[in-house]
Amino acid sequence: MKIKSEKVVKEIRRKTCRKYSSEEKIPIILEGLRGEDSIAEICRREGISPNLYYRWSKDFLEAGKKRLQGDTIREANTGEVNNLRSENSQLKELVADLSLKNNVLKKV
Repeated sequence: MKIKSEKVVKEIRRKTCRKYSSEEKIPIILEGLRGEDSIAEICRREGISPNLYYRWSKDFLEAGKKRLQGDTIREANTGEVNNLRSENSQLKELVADLSLKNNVLKKV
């Protein structure tokens, strides 16, 4: 009897700790934004808490807002961009050194 109850508890935990992908979250959020059904009804049907829905909705709307404002800060912090910035500064120093040498040679 104890083994069966442990299996039931494990099954409940497995179902309640579900991770949703962004492809699964977006239709749920859009359905709530349409306003055809109440948020509580959508959450009950999808098996999520209203707090979770509102957190997803807030994240979704904030990401869209940042994208519309042309937020490039997040994109500009990648490793590739940082490497390009460092390479750019090295090349600027090299150009400055060569320009100085060129001016010295012209005067001689």
